[in-house]
Amino acid sequence: MKTNKILISISITSLFFLTLVSFVKSPKNDLVYTQQKKWIAPPSADKIINPLKADPKAAASGKKLYVAMCFVCHGPKGKGDGMGGAGLKPKPTDLSSAGVQSQSDGAIFWKIAEGRAPMAGYKNSIPERKRWEIINYLRTLKK
Repeated sequence: MKTNKILISISITSLFFLTLVSFVKSPKNDLVYTQQKKWIAPPSADKIINPLKADPKAAASGKKLYVAMCFVCHGPKGKGDGMGGAGLKPKPTDLSSAGVQSQSDGAIFWKIAEGRAPMAGYKNSIPERKRWEIINYLRTLKK
C-alpha cells in the first residue's frame, strides 16, 4: 500500500514536472534538429562517448531514474505507452525499438539533454552521470 502511494506520488510529480518544463525553448543553434518530424541528433552528438558503458551498476541505477523520470510517458518497458503520454503529440517514442537502439549513446544523451516538445530537456535537471545511467538502462530494453 505504501509502495503504491509512493509510485502514484512519483508519477503525478513527474507528469506535473514534464508539463511545467515542456515550455522551455531549445537553444537556437540546435533549433533545426529539434523541429524535425523525425528526431535526429546533430552529427556532433555521435562523438559523445558514454563514460559508464562498462559500468555494470549503471543500468540498475538508471532503472530507478527511469521509473522516476521517464516511466510516466514511456511506460514500464519503454514502449511509449505510459499514462502520461496518452494525450501527447507526437506520442512518446518506443525506446525498445530498433530505431532507438541503433542510435549512438551520444545521440540519445543529446536528446535527453535538449528535449523536444512535448518531451522536456533535462540538461539542467538531471546530472550528466545520471543521464548516462538512464542510457545504460535503456540499452537493456532491446526487443
